[in-house]
Amino acid sequence: MGRTFNVTGTCRPDRHYMVDLRDRVTKIRKMVDAGQYFSINRARQFGKTTTLRALADGLQDDYVVIRLDFQTIGSDEFASGASFVRALAREFGKRIRYRKDVPDSIKEEMNRLADSAFESTRMADLFDCFTDWCAQSAKRVVLMIDEVDTATNNQVFLDFLAQLRAHYLERDEIPTFQSVILAGVYDVRNLKRKIRQDEEHKTNSPWNIAADFRVDMSFSVSDIAGMLESYEADWHTGMDIREISQMIYDYTSGYPYLVSRLCMFMDEGVGMSPDKTQAWTKSGFMDALKILLEEKNLLYESLANKLEDYPELKTVLYELLFTGRPIPYTALNQAIEVAEMFGFLKNVEGKAVISNRIFETVLYNLFLSEEYVGSRMYDAGLLDKNQFVVNGHLNVRRVLERFVESFDALYGDADETFLEEAGRRYFMLFLKPIINGVGNCYVEARTRNRERMDLVIDYRGEQFVVELKIWRGNAYHERGEQQLSAYLDHFHLKKGYMLSFCFNKKKEVGVKEIVLGDRLLVEALV
Repeated sequence: MGRTFNVTGTCRPDRHYMVDLRDRVTKIRKMVDAGQYFSINRARQFGKTTTLRALADGLQDDYVVIRLDFQTIGSDEFASGASFVRALAREFGKRIRYRKDVPDSIKEEMNRLADSAFESTRMADLFDCFTDWCAQSAKRVVLMIDEVDTATNNQVFLDFLAQLRAHYLERDEIPTFQSVILAGVYDVRNLKRKIRQDEEHKTNSPWNIAADFRVDMSFSVSDIAGMLESYEADWHTGMDIREISQMIYDYTSGYPYLVSRLCMFMDEGVGMSPDKTQAWTKSGFMDALKILLEEKNLLYESLANKLEDYPELKTVLYELLFTGRPIPYTALNQAIEVAEMFGFLKNVEGKAVISNRIFETVLYNLFLSEEYVGSRMYDAGLLDKNQFVVNGHLNVRRVLERFVESFDALYGDADETFLEEAGRRYFMLFLKPIINGVGNCYVEARTRNRERMDLVIDYRGEQFVVELKIWRGNAYHERGEQQLSAYLDHFHLKKGYMLSFCFNKKKEVGVKEIVLGDRLLVEALV
């Protein structure tokens, strides 16, 4: 069986098509060589475990590397210091049992601690064993702990971190680990986000000696291209590697799970010919994207759950998506901190923006779905949906015409505040049932603000750009026309669309066409 694209568990080069991690491993190794303790905190399914395995492989010639996973320790084993020491000693014992580079005396002591029936067994006993081990080892010892989130609700884990910190601070006097690496979503230096609400918040981390981890773990266009080059060497699809890599990046911003998931769908053919040639085209990519956006997976479920757990996060994302209200990136803002930690937001030139187009579309779909019931605009789009597709092609002009009629009838007397806050959201509610199941849409992050945003509609391989804007006078409107015309160049389109929400009570609602050079703009005014 040949290699595949993997989206579950650790990726292995001999089994899976994967990005070359050597550059990342080299950067992380410098931190290990420098004796730093640090945590790798990234959102779910961001390649943390795969990176740890690659790092361990790269260090094994020069270090004794021990990789633990806290998911193997039961929740009841965090109940007391003694039970935690026994469980941790058991896990260490499993990993060193057959290693020739670990002294037998250390193996025996780990077994003794693991089998101890005494509640008097202390954390200090385990760390005494660590000290003896590091003193006797011919090679320095590196400790990696994955899925550390499993433990962060527990006082015993805080005690463990405190001991690591104490030994780190005395490392010139006491032999200890060369480096300790913790991996998880939550930053152990800021544990208050994980402590249960009914417990006293413990905001001071006992592991504040951790160095900053600034290695970019997202995939670049060249990373994706390198992976696809390896795939192409096996399958000879004739794909344009650079074009496909760029499309994948444009929608995922290099989020590892999303990259691999799209590639997996294209590799499986997504209903295309079995020789894979059609799957690795723009059309095949759009089919794969449609499947990814419509599926229910653990990553989406995790994101949705976080919106329920952190109401302030939902408020921030809603404002950002629908009103275009700019949100400065401020690391000390709790809502932004949480959104970034879970992978929703990122910092782009000092502004908080949605991490990638796929998350943006998923969030739009989620928020809009909460308004379907009782939404008159959604019902209007649903009622008239059959008139908007002609011979398989979406008639966007007709969509605008019918939206103007419906919106004017329902909300023609709305005030300025309503139009600013709800107008664009209502157009998306109207559009949703029309393209649902066949197409999708996203808002171009570079143009989103309170005044305007460009909505890009993908429908059966065709793209349409609709500028949604608030009317601010003729001069501003003419600038908007020029901006839209320039933006069409990016998509190599000759026709664009503009939907303006105007506060002037004497406005003339309707749809007209404007010719700008070799561009045709279809403008709608409500």
